[in-house]
Amino acid sequence: MLRIHFTSQDLQSVRVARQPHALWELVCGVCRLDTRQGALEFGHWRRSVREGLAKDPLARRALLPLQTLIPPVGYIPDFLTPSVTRGGLAVGLEEVRSTSRTRLTRELTRLAESRPLPSWVSSLNRPGVKALGTLTRALELSCKTLLEPYWPRIQTAIGNDVELRSRALLDGGTSALLDALRPHARWNAPVLEVNYPVDRELYLEGRGLLLVPSYFCWRRPTALADPTLGPVLVYPVAKQPLEVARASKDGLERLLGRTRTVVLAHLANHGARTTSEVASAANIALPSASYQLGVLRDGGLIASHREGQFVRHSATPLGLRLLDR
Repeated sequence: MLRIHFTSQDLQSVRVARQPHALWELVCGVCRLDTRQGALEFGHWRRSVREGLAKDPLARRALLPLQTLIPPVGYIPDFLTPSVTRGGLAVGLEEVRSTSRTRLTRELTRLAESRPLPSWVSSLNRPGVKALGTLTRALELSCKTLLEPYWPRIQTAIGNDVELRSRALLDGGTSALLDALRPHARWNAPVLEVNYPVDRELYLEGRGLLLVPSYFCWRRPTALADPTLGPVLVYPVAKQPLEVARASKDGLERLLGRTRTVVLAHLANHGARTTSEVASAANIALPSASYQLGVLRDGGLIASHREGQFVRHSATPLGLRLLDR
């Protein structure tokens, strides 16, 4: 678990990236390409990319160094995903190209501790060598192969998520925004507990946090490994399976059951509500309302937070997306 520690100043500096981050999408995409993860979400993309690579030797060669530096599991050098939110891919590539030798040495040494590396990797931080420029070109070409044909779909998914995050922020403030990251993270003020492959503590110390929604991020969020860099949390957005749930008029009721669908729809339509208000609106007993809310909360479709003596419940971005709101 990754535990992100907030101060009051950090809560005032939580931001959400409004556009896809091309290099984060590329890094996550390389990870998805080399695994079988997300057969429904990424299966067609994986087949299309592999067919394209089979016909394009230049694209295949460009991808090889990235597959060396970006393992499907474990440490990935941070310099590949600079924290730039404006200027798009061109600015990100320039940041990579200008990475200092000291940082390259540190991060590549750490990567070498986790897996064997070919000899060309050591040339990336040598003075007067153009290897880093060649790597940057490989990143650019791989973006064209892995991302460019699918960019409209990626932008739509990110845009939908940003809209839902904005709604959560407007309805309930920063705490609601952070709580709406369920099921990937749990807001236990002043700590955001994130589903993460290793135990780690991250103290923001007034730097705030940039939330980066990602199409190719899978199952659980990821973050920069170096705690001294600008804090970033990359999290997966809702993808195609939600479309399947909405394929027919009664699909959502079959998925959730009628009572939970009524409860979720009420919260989506009316904002934060107490358990008693939910019970009254759904015409069910208070214990039943508590149970149904618990199931929805465990599934990441609603978030609950205490306000004085009351606990209020609201639909999360995932719940709203499921309802197509």
